[in-house]
Amino acid sequence: MNRRSHVALAAAIAASLTLGLGACSSSKNDDTGSGDQQGVVTEGNGVIGGTPVKGGTLTILSNQDFDQLDPARNWTMPVMDFGVRMLYRTLTTFKAAPGADGLKIEPDLATDLGTPSDGAKTWTFHLKDGLKYEDGTPIVADDIKYNVERSFSAELAGGPDYAARYLAGVDGYRGPLDGKRLGKESIEVPDAKTIVFHLKRPVAEFGQTVTLPTFSPVPQAKETGANYSNHPVSSGPYKIESYDRGKRMVLVRNTNWDPNSDPVRKAYPDKVVVDQTLKGTGIADRLIADQGDDRNAVSYVDLTPAKISEVLTNPDVKKRLISENGGCTTMLDMNNTKAPFDNAKVRQAMQYAVDKESFAAAMGGPAFNDIATTYLPPALTNGAPVDHFMTKPAGDPEKAEELLAEAGFPNGFDTEMVTSTGGKQQAEAVQAALKRVGVNVTITTVDPTAVNSIVGDKEKQPGLAQLGWCPDYPSAATFLPMIYDGRQIRDKGNNGNMTRFNDPAVNAELDRIAGLADLQQANAAWLALDAKIMDASPAVPLVWQKKPLLVGSNIAGAFGSPIWSAQIDYATIGLKSVK
Repeated sequence: MNRRSHVALAAAIAASLTLGLGACSSSKNDDTGSGDQQGVVTEGNGVIGGTPVKGGTLTILSNQDFDQLDPARNWTMPVMDFGVRMLYRTLTTFKAAPGADGLKIEPDLATDLGTPSDGAKTWTFHLKDGLKYEDGTPIVADDIKYNVERSFSAELAGGPDYAARYLAGVDGYRGPLDGKRLGKESIEVPDAKTIVFHLKRPVAEFGQTVTLPTFSPVPQAKETGANYSNHPVSSGPYKIESYDRGKRMVLVRNTNWDPNSDPVRKAYPDKVVVDQTLKGTGIADRLIADQGDDRNAVSYVDLTPAKISEVLTNPDVKKRLISENGGCTTMLDMNNTKAPFDNAKVRQAMQYAVDKESFAAAMGGPAFNDIATTYLPPALTNGAPVDHFMTKPAGDPEKAEELLAEAGFPNGFDTEMVTSTGGKQQAEAVQAALKRVGVNVTITTVDPTAVNSIVGDKEKQPGLAQLGWCPDYPSAATFLPMIYDGRQIRDKGNNGNMTRFNDPAVNAELDRIAGLADLQQANAAWLALDAKIMDASPAVPLVWQKKPLLVGSNIAGAFGSPIWSAQIDYATIGLKSVK
């Protein structure tokens, strides 16, 4: 998720494609297991294995390194989950629980959820007593200020940018690495245990904003710049014992972490070993076989579609499968500045032309996806999906042709689409659906790391791209403004509004809603704005991805977090028994 955004979903499509998620046939054939497949419900009321015991070694099986463990730069899933639950604490954090309970915030380093004043433009937090880093030095409020300042540094790019968006008096600020600190008009630290944030506008949900790793402490004396990711100084329950990048990480207990000050992290295992040398199919094979130490292991990456039938037809294995909706929306983004997608009627036609059912099958079927019917995922629409256009999952080619004719394209048109190398089959599902209405799509595949640089460059960006967005916490304020604010568009290095959609009325409404102090009123306004943007159709919502993850038979306390994009919540996981 670089950002939990287009790169985030490029990671769910690009990364997951590297993982094998979505690397199956676009047709509903038997070898994918998706033909008659039903959705999966996690057993045990959403928690596998009951309550863990203390001790033992938890193994995490992966095929990739962590992109960034520096808390100022960590904005991808599931790396953010791993960092915030294992290595560093934040001012507030989300409760470790499945379902609605997991959407609630609790104090973490702070004594409470923050005290707003000045109409929610000023927020004050007080730190708990006795907080320490892994080396025993005290955690002080200025350490949190320092990490917030680090998020402005060009040398430490890629992390959450809410500080830059929200804080007052930060224009032109470039971070603390050259010795410059933010003034009191932005952040005050009146004493070692108090931090006060001054915002440029009211932010009623700032207590949720400070759950992000930007608001964790970093001691200035331990600053190593771009190398900090190799060993972030722990304020959480574990510390890094060894880290051979791309191969293996070993975490051991941080003996200076005080469990009495931490209501969320249980730190059941004595040790956590992350094996990053595997392949997606190999991870699945090992967890299905469930032998030896693999009984104490969990998958960091999604179950490959090629293995889903093998899992679903074996009751003993199926009961070890977590598959929860990740709260992210995968979309077909249209370049709104490139003909013919500068024509709203053409874009509306695409809403009816796309066969979402076929696309979902190419992404693994119902065990992996729900059909998306609006931009905001159900987690941001009161738990229930909104079906804006009421189209059939397979589309409505006749309606699409009618709209194309009205737009002046009765015979369709030609366009290009870029996707990652692993996303070709999903792109081909889009290609086949659009062919039905005379739209001829030429697909260009590139390395996953190159997708954003192409789509983010106005001169290189084609008509179509397969991207998406995940919210940072359960608020549409972390969704719609990030991808549809026209004032955030850049000719090069564009990394938010990838459709280049720019509607002054929408921009004005984004500002109006952002200034609302009443969260219920704001939530209703976000829903109405989502509908308004859907009518303009800068993108086609395709699927809401699930997160299918296998765990070993001796794993307990495993569930898909509603906050961490349905990734396993590492705060409460452990072993059933320790021999």
